[in-house]
Amino acid sequence: MSPLKITTRDAATGPVLELVGELDYANVAELHAALGDLSLRPGQCLVLDLSRLEFCDSSGITALIAARSNAQDTQADVALAAVPPNMLRVLRIVGLDQIFTIHPDTESATRS
Repeated sequence: MSPLKITTRDAATGPVLELVGELDYANVAELHAALGDLSLRPGQCLVLDLSRLEFCDSSGITALIAARSNAQDTQADVALAAVPPNMLRVLRIVGLDQIFTIHPDTESATRS
């Protein structure tokens, strides 16, 4: 089991959170806390870099949905970048690929 590590940086389009390790019930509160510390402005896009995410359970997916909902409340958006194939498959099965903008990498997600 890999602990979750979250790194935050700024891009021209808004904040970028890189998630490394496993996002599950045991540590999803860390993501909620990191998201709560952000102050999104209207028109910004929060990018979640998932390139080094090893595992994500349903509580992690629920946190992603909550992040999108909170962003929309401030007239901002959320994009997922470098989604691992196993997670992308799950997102497609449940239809979340229709509500999230998904980019192949962080660079394309942060182009203004």
